[in-house]
Amino acid sequence: MRQAFTGVGTALVTPFTKSAALDEAAVRRLGRRQIDAGIHFLCPCGTTGESPTLTDAEKLRIVEILVAEAGGRVPILAGAGGYNTKEVIELAREMEKRGASGFLSVTPYYNKPTQEGLYQHYKAIADSTALPIVVYNVPGRTGVNLEIATLARLAQIPNIVGVKEASGNVTQMVDVCRSVPDSFLVLSGDDALTLPLMSVGGRGIISVASNEIPAEMAQMVEAAERNDFAAARAVHDRIVALMQINFIEANPVPVKAAMAAMGLLEETYRLPMCPPKPESREKILKALKELNLVKPALV
Repeated sequence: MRQAFTGVGTALVTPFTKSAALDEAAVRRLGRRQIDAGIHFLCPCGTTGESPTLTDAEKLRIVEILVAEAGGRVPILAGAGGYNTKEVIELAREMEKRGASGFLSVTPYYNKPTQEGLYQHYKAIADSTALPIVVYNVPGRTGVNLEIATLARLAQIPNIVGVKEASGNVTQMVDVCRSVPDSFLVLSGDDALTLPLMSVGGRGIISVASNEIPAEMAQMVEAAERNDFAAARAVHDRIVALMQINFIEANPVPVKAAMAAMGLLEETYRLPMCPPKPESREKILKALKELNLVKPALV
């Protein structure tokens, strides 16, 4: 059996209807596509899922749908993070009732807590649930970096089981792997840095690109897990342009535009997210065409 939350977890987009309502049928369809393609776990209700614009009721419904669709085949690592510790705890408890397997919890943003504040925030969440927690460090979005010493302290809490490390700082990623116990999962938060991280002890990726290409991401990571980095690099070289294009504008705008071009969902965003610029869309379509991913009518 694969250890939970290793390999490739998809940071699942949230599909909306043309009227910007939650598209429940598309949530179910996208979840099934991911599982059938061999993805290892699903991570809904995060930044890629436009979580700041989702109501708690919508987040809970997404978790319900994916738990039912997965049927135990893959775990659901639900996004439950924010700058109000009490509200995070309440949301996590409700997600647990709906079958979530664990939580991905981003560091509090905007109010910039100290390192001690970060530690106490995560300790309070961990004390409120028996489910595993993966902390999410993305200082480029949150304005605060979870320092290695703080992460090492958090790793001593039994149900804080890993980190999604999206600092973009390769030196920090290497030092994280050196500073936490072997059992603590270090996951990449950047698709293009997955292989470098895995080469020094990382255990996989919580991926944006796997929304588009789940099978290819799984193949790349599974090759790296076998220490077949030649095979992993071959896949990486073929798909790295798409990984990069996904961040030509703020995530998840490019990936949703790409998935719409692939015929997977309606291209609908909730403000403040909006459609990509024409020149960005042209580059997105070019990357898709190179991988033969565009819906035929759009080629």
